Amino acid sequence: MSASQTSDVPTLLVKIFGRDRPGLTAGLFDTLAAYSVDVVDIEQVVTRGRITLCALVTEPPHGLAGDLRVTVHGWAQSMKMQAEIISGHGDNRPRGVGRSLVTVLGHPLTAESTAGIASRITAVGGNIDRIFRLAKYPVTAVEFAVSGASTEALRTELATASAALGVDIAVVSAGLHRRAQRLVVMDVDSTLIQDEVIELFAAHAGCEEQVAEVTAAAMGGELDFEQSLHARVALLAGLDASVVEKVRSEVRLTPGARTLIRTLKRLGYQVGVVSGGFTQVTDDLKERLGLDFAQANTLEIVDGKLTGRVTGEIVDRAGKARLLRRFAAEAGVPLSQTVAIGDGANDLDMLNAAGLGVAFNAKPVVREAAHTAVNVPFLDTVLYLLGVTRDEVEAADIHDEDSVQV
Repeated sequence: MSASQTSDVPTLLVKIFGRDRPGLTAGLFDTLAAYSVDVVDIEQVVTRGRITLCALVTEPPHGLAGDLRVTVHGWAQSMKMQAEIISGHGDNRPRGVGRSLVTVLGHPLTAESTAGIASRITAVGGNIDRIFRLAKYPVTAVEFAVSGASTEALRTELATASAALGVDIAVVSAGLHRRAQRLVVMDVDSTLIQDEVIELFAAHAGCEEQVAEVTAAAMGGELDFEQSLHARVALLAGLDASVVEKVRSEVRLTPGARTLIRTLKRLGYQVGVVSGGFTQVTDDLKERLGLDFAQANTLEIVDGKLTGRVTGEIVDRAGKARLLRRFAAEAGVPLSQTVAIGDGANDLDMLNAAGLGVAFNAKPVVREAAHTAVNVPFLDTVLYLLGVTRDEVEAADIHDEDSVQV
């Protein structure tokens, strides 16, 4: 029966709630089946072992609604459940124009911040149609399905509220394209890994402090990246090439990095990295993590020594956006279906070019300009922005472990 056919049909909203256990859903519909009703809608939620099961059904023929009520209440009582039955007409009211998904990451998620989010959604004319928990750790991730307001209006309203409410908020358009984002491209330093690679090299050259100061200024947007790159690399002149292996061993992946990449690959995504760092490290990461794409600057090595120069195409702010487009073309993925993740000012063009740009523990100038910001130290929380739940990640991990054992 179509929505138009049910709009004026008498219906009953049957709601049962109590302690969850197997067989409740089957039991309720077995009871309803005796009255030849049609099912218009079903919703079931289990929270801390308590179930709320709602069934919207057509009113039974031949004036049997009263009998149905008595029977359902009797069945519920026998199951030590409570029942409520409400008469009405038709289905849910049509959702408003404009549909968005608002993902909230809290560490923790407080009642105060949730109230603030809900009130701001209402302030721009949005209606919350459904709320679903994506994860309970390492952060609490909750998704709001919202209609009646444009995605841009919601994003503008909630972006300004995010910091004040102490949560991270991402707003994307609802629809099939949300799960169709098939290419993820990440920055490396302070995103995929916890370190700044040039500072690891500088530590071996005894100039870590000078390099760190220039790096901070460049990532904050205070210095031109290419100029700062040449200035920092010049300080490495004379280092023995054997330091490359030492630096590779010192690189620390960001918590959740392996989980993010492993899960994306299972979902059929292609994954790449672009870095203002060096191919001497990114090539190793590509091999270790099974990445599809990797591009960075290359330290020049002559006669077993670093010359203090870089060779080839410079990967700077504009270069990262250019590489995102190149990777997307090679992967056969529209730019609108790409995700970019980064933390520094030289990532901004890439973040803005992608279908979804995520500022990860980013500098203020980047947080303000990106589509969304994640400010928790777990890279795999980006999965929640794509609608992937923690349960799905863990189930896939268990399945892979079982497959290996077999």
